[in-house]
Amino acid sequence: MKGALAIWFTVLTVPLSAQVVVKLDFSLPTHTVSPYLYGRNNSLSGYPGSDFTPEWTRLKDAKVRFFREGGGNNSTKYNWRRKLSSHPDWYNNVYPNDWDFAAQSLQDNIPNAQGMWSFQLIGKAAKTTTANFNDWEYNGSQWWTGVAQNLAGGGVVNPSGGAKALVEGDPELYLENWTADSTVGILSHWFDELLLDKNQLVYWSMDNEPEIWHGTHDDVMPVQLSAEDFMQRYFDVAKKARAIFPGIKLVGPVPANEWQWYNWSGGITQNGKNYPWLEYFIKRVAEEQQATGIRLLDVLDIHFYPSSSVASEVVQYHRVYFDKNYIFPEANGVKNVTGTWDNSQNKEYIFERCKEWLDQYMGEGHGVTFGVSETGINFINASTTAVWYASTLGEFMKHKEMELFSPWSWQPGMWEVLHLFSAYNKNAFVSASSSEEEFVSAYPTINEAGDSVTLVLVNRSVSATKSVRVSFNGFILAGEPFQLMELSNLPPSETFVSHTSNALKKSSVSATGNVLAISLPPMSVTSVLLKGDRGEVITGTEEAIGHSLFQVYPNPVSGNSELTVEIRSYGKAIVSLLDVNGKEAKSILDRSIDNEGYKNTFTIADLPNGIYFLRLTLNGKVYHRKISKL
Repeated sequence: MKGALAIWFTVLTVPLSAQVVVKLDFSLPTHTVSPYLYGRNNSLSGYPGSDFTPEWTRLKDAKVRFFREGGGNNSTKYNWRRKLSSHPDWYNNVYPNDWDFAAQSLQDNIPNAQGMWSFQLIGKAAKTTTANFNDWEYNGSQWWTGVAQNLAGGGVVNPSGGAKALVEGDPELYLENWTADSTVGILSHWFDELLLDKNQLVYWSMDNEPEIWHGTHDDVMPVQLSAEDFMQRYFDVAKKARAIFPGIKLVGPVPANEWQWYNWSGGITQNGKNYPWLEYFIKRVAEEQQATGIRLLDVLDIHFYPSSSVASEVVQYHRVYFDKNYIFPEANGVKNVTGTWDNSQNKEYIFERCKEWLDQYMGEGHGVTFGVSETGINFINASTTAVWYASTLGEFMKHKEMELFSPWSWQPGMWEVLHLFSAYNKNAFVSASSSEEEFVSAYPTINEAGDSVTLVLVNRSVSATKSVRVSFNGFILAGEPFQLMELSNLPPSETFVSHTSNALKKSSVSATGNVLAISLPPMSVTSVLLKGDRGEVITGTEEAIGHSLFQVYPNPVSGNSELTVEIRSYGKAIVSLLDVNGKEAKSILDRSIDNEGYKNTFTIADLPNGIYFLRLTLNGKVYHRKISKL
């Protein structure tokens, strides 16, 4: 169904002043939502022989589309040849980790998903487990503040805790040199030797959080390298990776948090100007691309770890990426965005800033998109987590530049939201507005046929139920009642097991004159599955014009009566009878008519009683008549 015309009268039972007004506008352009917003970190097993069957069920039923599997800090010194990882957050100990097995398992079990692993740019990789610190003998492998001490390689533990060992371990005993050629060699290994499908492994991360290597990887980098030194390592690996795999999507620079979006240890100064880190990164990539003709960045990726434990603040975090009016209570790094400390800077809109820098240095049409490959919040309760996650997903759906999203921390409420969005959302985002955007947002998507819409409504109010009036410009509802699915009052423990065993509360809602009235509980996420057709609701003069041109009678029609269709115009005409779900029940006419118009009678005795729509497409315009068969 591509167009429609209908007439309704609306009766409102709730005063407009007491309602949140949500408007969906189907007349505005839509854009495709990246399926790789539905992502996770660390979902797969790198240990052959482990029983992963129950987890595969959950991953499939939640419809996870994007798997970031490098392992964060553990990926920076990964050795794909030896299948070993060095763990900087656990004494630098080296443990087996089989990326080959994980990637093959993903392609065997969820072949349409994208997996993202990473390159190593630090120059060292794990070589042996024989120099590990014996954490089991020391304290039964229990966590304590000393787990960050560099004890692998013969270090002497500091029993007082903290990150500094009494004697540092020798990294030469457990690491080996790892060149750019070594790290990109995994591409040939996977695609030429293992014959993995490169089309499902197009994204590759350019290492992880390099701005803080002097902290996370101080065993090999006790003094932070300069931003330009890092760029040279980045360019070397990116060029070699592109040469092996021209279709690769390079993802970087993966800064650790809000401070690192803008700041590199020691600062960045070039030609007398101080640069924030992401601006400098974009500038240098643009310069190198222009000099070499090699594309060096496809997805600009960041991490974000805010710290509030106040629910009303947490559920606004989605605004940090694009909203130029949002004052971020934890604003810190942004105060250096101009190159010098400015305490008045408290609005982040980090991706809007990056869009401006990309256009400035690369020019319009650069094609670089955005990703957030790690984020996490303090756990307050499952409903707060669900609302935060749904709001962030919705915000990213709204912006066509967003390509990747994979939270790091995974809390109760997140499986539920991921399943609700990934399983039921459609593929194209529709423009929507809310009269109370701070608390209520609408995230609608429509399918390619234009006859099915999923409307996600989020209520961020901690205590207030919101009455919402939803209107549709350019879309006519049909096939009611509509299924409604709600997440609210979630318990503290995990509730999602599968597609059929979860916390979704299902009910239905009907429209009154192409308007929905929905009540949203506080801290809730609600999806409504809508059917209908693109078109307009008309009144007044338009109604009179439409009826004078296109008439159908009798209406209602009963029993075995016949319907008469009369068209008082000329041109190419298509007339179809549609059922309440928008499917064609009968084809009436498909030809050109002359200036004397058209009149004919046909029977609908073979059709069951119910509501139908007679659709006329004439000279590029579409008209509908609602018919009742009794």
